[in-house]
Amino acid sequence: MNLAEIKEKEIFPGLKGKFVHGDKISWVFWDVKKGSVVEKHNHIHEQIMHVVEGEFEFTLDRKTKKYSNGDVVVIPSNIPHSGKALTNCKLMDVFSPVREEYR
Repeated sequence: MNLAEIKEKEIFPGLKGKFVHGDKISWVFWDVKKGSVVEKHNHIHEQIMHVVEGEFEFTLDRKTKKYSNGDVVVIPSNIPHSGKALTNCKLMDVFSPVREEYR
């Protein structure tokens, strides 16, 4: 499989992702438009976010920071989080267990 062959899905306005699923993890490649917002939420999945390119403001457990190229954030299960793209961004997320709703 090649990433170029995976069809992109828009999950939230301005957030388009390409999804790869294993038995126990989901790997997501996001293309995020400047100004796009991920509203505050939480989920059972443990998540690791990597900012590949751009600036992304991210709030984790009421602490807000700006993240940019190369930054990594570990998001524990059930901890509230939200974000906003300060520029156009490329992000990668890994989730465990699988995000069934993204299949």
